[in-house]
This record gives sequence, structure tokens and C-alpha cells, in this order.
Amino acid sequence: MVVKIRLARFGRSNSPFYNIVVTHARTARGSRPLEVLGTYDPVPKKDTYDPDSKPHKDIKLDVTRAKYWIGVGAQPTDTAHRILAMAGIMKPKVRQGTPVTPIRMAH
Repeated sequence: MVVKIRLARFGRSNSPFYNIVVTHARTARGSRPLEVLGTYDPVPKKDTYDPDSKPHKDIKLDVTRAKYWIGVGAQPTDTAHRILAMAGIMKPKVRQGTPVTPIRMAH
């Protein structure tokens, strides 16, 4: 059975908060996950100890468990792949631009 690493949304309206979860691909979105790997808060917040710093998004992740699930074949969704790439667990996906067409030169 295919296992996915995806985000499960929590939080109020206009204030999202996500759990990074491992779940079976064919289960319902609201069902209980196999394991919760961490959390992701997409709302940028300033650091309370350094008022001059830029706002940042909060990511908490159990790296050893994430590596385990990737090792046994769990497939991350695109957003989960981006978060795992930021954590250094996976290589970032290369974005494909528009295809380059060869130019014909007049002789």
C-alpha cells in the first residue's frame, strides 16, 4: 500500500497551522495518520528575542523519523517535499522553465 507524507490542516479560519503526517494514500483527509512527523506554521512571525530580525515561518520536524519514512518508500506531496528539502532531507525539485526552441539563422 502506498504511504504518503503530507500536510494535515488545523487552526482557525485565516490562521492555518499544519501537522506534517505520514498516512496511507487512499485514506480520508480527516482520518487518523500513521505518525505525526512535525508541525509547520506558514504565518511569518518575528523572533521574540531579536526584534531586528526578519519574520520567519516555523517548522518543527523529527528528522530521523522523516528519513526513516523516506527510506521505506513514503512519497511526499509537493508541499511536503519542499519542506523536507528546506530541512535538508531531500534534494529540492528542479523547476522546469519554458522550453528553449532553437533559433534558425538566415544565411
